[in-house]
Amino acid sequence: MKKEASQKHLRSNLRLLAVSAFLAALSIICGKYLALSLGGVLRFSFENLPILLSGMMFGPVAGALVGAVADLVGCLMVGYTVNPLVTLGAVCVGVLGGLLFRLTKKLPLLWQTCITVILAHLVASVIIKTVGLAAYYDMPFYVLLLYRLLNYAIVGVAEWLLLYTVLKNKALRRRFEELRG
Repeated sequence: MKKEASQKHLRSNLRLLAVSAFLAALSIICGKYLALSLGGVLRFSFENLPILLSGMMFGPVAGALVGAVADLVGCLMVGYTVNPLVTLGAVCVGVLGGLLFRLTKKLPLLWQTCITVILAHLVASVIIKTVGLAAYYDMPFYVLLLYRLLNYAIVGVAEWLLLYTVLKNKALRRRFEELRG
């Protein structure tokens, strides 16, 4: 009996690892290959969507790992220099996605996803990543901050709608919960 429980736990962990790897790969594709760049400053992408989803469904640790892997592997794949503050921002997207989603679990799903996406983007994408990009590109922080606020106001609304649509599907949420164990 104990051996069966151990094997079931191992299968569950392997499935979670595979789904997390898939979400990291999806983040890389969305962020590095499908991004829309406007000028040198604005870049619209859904790279944070899979990171947020992993944090929301599997917890802050899984979200952090998906964010770290997506940023580091993505940079290596396309030849970007790894910026530790941008990587920290990607990790924070996953951590905050997991923490905030759990802290707001008593709210309706609409508000739960909205608060999670807004606060995760404000802290991680707008503040932390902007500090890293401003230092790397030697740009004035407040100028870059304004562009990134505009960027994430647009991207955040789209990601919120997509996440809400995915998460309101009860069958899909049950599958995520089964993976989580």
